[in-house]
Amino acid sequence: MLINCDAKGLEIVCAAFLSKDKVLYKELLNGIDTHGENQKRFNLPSRLIAKTFVFRLIYGGSAYSYANDPDFAEVKGSEAFWQGVIDEFYNKYTGVKAWHDEIYRTATQDGRLCMPTGRIYNFESPLRRGTLEWPRTKILNYPVQGLGADIMSLIRVSFHKRFKAANISGEEISTIHDSIVVDVMNKELQRTVELFYEVFNDLPVNFKRVFGVEFDLPLLCEISYGMNKLDLTEHKKGSIIVV
Repeated sequence: MLINCDAKGLEIVCAAFLSKDKVLYKELLNGIDTHGENQKRFNLPSRLIAKTFVFRLIYGGSAYSYANDPDFAEVKGSEAFWQGVIDEFYNKYTGVKAWHDEIYRTATQDGRLCMPTGRIYNFESPLRRGTLEWPRTKILNYPVQGLGADIMSLIRVSFHKRFKAANISGEEISTIHDSIVVDVMNKELQRTVELFYEVFNDLPVNFKRVFGVEFDLPLLCEISYGMNKLDLTEHKKGSIIVV
């Protein structure tokens, strides 16, 4: 039986942790549907559009990119429209705006960024690359992607150790970005699912132990199971699996 475990909202959690944005922290700590709220606030046609917009902006999206991206064709928005949405986002999440400005300034002045987990990103001077512009998208993108990778590495290693220690009949199949897939015997489903929840619950402790930094945000996981990837059933935390 396959079990698929996804880190829920990994990118938005990473952006909140790095920016220390008070509004985003409040939403995450109180279980508020950030993307649903933003859909209404930014007058976007769907929650998915709002979610995609936020993720792209966290990674350095621009009004031009939104206006010319087929993923946002449903909106039919001009560059001016999207610039208004971007401005509204930054008006709401002022901490994210300040953080974006800070890391861009640091990267362009020092040519490098140092992350809480010890990662260091080096950026070449534009003149050495034959251009006049610093790579803004990369500067804003790398910290979130890097922290997400560090968090998932912790989770994968922790799960692997517990999975082996529990002597579960099964194997780890794949790890892709923010997901882990395992294949276990039916009798091992419940125990394996519980291991995933334990690993995510223990993330703050492991983060502090490895990086020496407090991780003060919840990172939840979404778990589904089934005979194949095309036929998965979502697991409700606390429920007993019957197969």
